Amino acid sequence: MNKTNEEIFLCSICNINSGTCNEDCKFCSQSVRYKADIERYKQKAMEDILKEATAARDNGALGFCLVTADKGLNDKTLKFVCSIAKVLKKEVPELRLIACNGTASLEQLITLKEAGIRAYNHNLETSKEFYPQICTTHSWDERYETCQNVKESGLVLISGGIFGLGETDADRISMLKALNSLDPTSVPINFYHHNEALELEPNPLDIEEAFSLIKLTREMVPDADRIMVAGGRELMFGDRQNEIFKYGANSIVIGNYLTTSGRIMSKDLDMLQSLNLKVAKKA
Repeated sequence: MNKTNEEIFLCSICNINSGTCNEDCKFCSQSVRYKADIERYKQKAMEDILKEATAARDNGALGFCLVTADKGLNDKTLKFVCSIAKVLKKEVPELRLIACNGTASLEQLITLKEAGIRAYNHNLETSKEFYPQICTTHSWDERYETCQNVKESGLVLISGGIFGLGETDADRISMLKALNSLDPTSVPINFYHHNEALELEPNPLDIEEAFSLIKLTREMVPDADRIMVAGGRELMFGDRQNEIFKYGANSIVIGNYLTTSGRIMSKDLDMLQSLNLKVAKKA
C-alpha cells in the first residue's frame, strides 16, 4: 500500500494499436473521424513492444500498459493482447502488466487475467452529465459497467479521467464521486492536450487550477493507493512538474504517451532524485 508520496510508482504506456478507432470522443486524436496527423497502425511488432518494455523496466517502471485504439475488446484484439502478455511475462517478469482496451465483458477480463495481465485501465473520462457532450457513440454507463466488471474479475482497477475538456467544477466533483464509488487502486489524472484536428477548444486550465485538481482528486478518492499524473503533464506543468507531489500525486507516466511525446525518462528520474523521492520497487 503506497499512499504516501515518499515512493513514486512509475508506469509506461505502449500504444500497440494506433489511430484506428471509429468512436467520436472529441478529446481523442486516435479517432479516425478527425483525421489528426498521427501515426496509425493495426498491430505493433512484438520486437518493438519488447524493446519498449525493457526500456521501461530499466528506467524503474513497475507498470507497463498495453493500449489499443478501439471502443472495446473483440476476439482478435483479445487474442493479440494475450499473446503479448504471455511473451512479456516470460521476458520481462519484473513488470506489472496492465491492459487498456476499452469496454470489456467479465469473461474477456478473466481471459486477460489468465494470460498474465494484472490490472485493467478504463477511465470514466468525465462526469456522467457532461459525457454526452464529448462522446455520442457510446455511453458513460458502459464505461462504468466495464470498471465494475474489472472489480468482479479480480483484476486491479485503474480508472481516472481528463481535466480541461470544458467541464464545470460540478462535473469534476461528479466524476470524482463516481470514481470513489468504484474504489480504484490507481487514479490517472490526464490534462487535455489539444490537437488542432479536434473539435474541442484548447485546455482552459491554468497551472494553479491544475495543482488544485490533483489535491481535490486525492481528497475525494482517499482510499486509492496511487494518484497518477499522466497525459498532459509536461504541457500543463512545464518546469514546475516537480511540484505535483506536494499536492498528493505519487505516480507518473514516464516516456511517451499514446500519440504525444513525453520527456526523456532520465529527466524524470533526475527530478525524483532531486526531490529525494525514491522509485517504488513494488506495488
